[in-house]
Amino acid sequence: MQHLNKLPVFFGLLSMIFFFSCQKREFLKESGQLESFAEMVKNGVKPIAFGPQMTEAEARLFQQEAERISGKYGLDLALEADFPDTDLFSSSEIKGLRFFVLGTKNSLAAYESWKESVQQSMSSGSYSGEVRRSFSRILGRLLGYPTHRINDLLAENSNFRDLEDFGIQGTYLHWYYRDLDRAQAFYTQKLGLKVVEEKENQVILQLVGDSFLVLNALQGPDYSGEEPKSVALALLTDHLEAWYAHLEKENVTIKYALKIQDGGPHDGFVAVDPEGYLLEFETFHPHSENEVLIPELQGLAPLTTALGDEFTILGTITWLYYKDMLPAEKFVEESLGLVKSADQGWAKIYRMSSHGYLGLVDGLRGMNAYSPEKLVELQVDLENPGPWEN
Repeated sequence: MQHLNKLPVFFGLLSMIFFFSCQKREFLKESGQLESFAEMVKNGVKPIAFGPQMTEAEARLFQQEAERISGKYGLDLALEADFPDTDLFSSSEIKGLRFFVLGTKNSLAAYESWKESVQQSMSSGSYSGEVRRSFSRILGRLLGYPTHRINDLLAENSNFRDLEDFGIQGTYLHWYYRDLDRAQAFYTQKLGLKVVEEKENQVILQLVGDSFLVLNALQGPDYSGEEPKSVALALLTDHLEAWYAHLEKENVTIKYALKIQDGGPHDGFVAVDPEGYLLEFETFHPHSENEVLIPELQGLAPLTTALGDEFTILGTITWLYYKDMLPAEKFVEESLGLVKSADQGWAKIYRMSSHGYLGLVDGLRGMNAYSPEKLVELQVDLENPGPWEN
């Protein structure tokens, strides 16, 4: 009987040991996740970070470990128990759950301010549509997400769509000419471009891959021809010297001579077409500005023009010029969903199609000035244009 009386105590101790060992194993993953996030916040990769989701009981058990991790990295810690519904994440997925929020003193204060503003908007009945989406974007930025990732999350959790969701098939740059025949002769004979379609008042030329130049006769009410040509077309190539020597031999007007700079991010020169449009021939080099762009260009197949093997085009950039760059960047990144490939400070480059890029330039610093009206149109070929228009 004495031995039997000791059995419940023995099994009770065994159960406690088993419980605590399971508890320790249970939080190994959560601890590793929170520490990884803490390191990101500490190094400035993310302003704040959300830890793994837990029940209220689990959060109480994990509290001490969360405090240890935040203290190790010199961060502040908060327990989120009332996360508001957003277009970035759905609160229904974490209903009744908790998670720890890591941040600096300032970034956590920014998060609390964001949450308070959301709750006020909810109370006033204005938390819907663009207001709700704007608050969702703020949260995404607080979490350190790039704009394209925020767009992806918005598309998953709301009716938001950007241009890329409708399948970008290619780009067509439209330029307008008083003498269409002369323009066509220039691009086919002096640049060796191929005509892919010809109509009565329009000629479509392939620049490379899915990037096209459309020459239009200047007629009708849309344009007078007096509008500034506040645009430039960059032809990316690995054979700058060959192009430069050829265009000089053909007596093509050169606006800026060939410039080679050792260690620079890019080299190039600028030519002028028959009616004043600027053509920039450019080569990009490995450089901190081009860390994303160079691998993209290396994956492209160049087009060899009719001039010969030395006269290739790898890609194109349509440069547009702006008085205020920030709204332009916001429109391109948030509404169109384009991802930045290079940042030159006063010029930004975004990939629009496989071979076609869009460049935004500060009109006070670029080779063209800003103009509210421009003698240019940029057409984007979509797989599903109707839904995008709607």
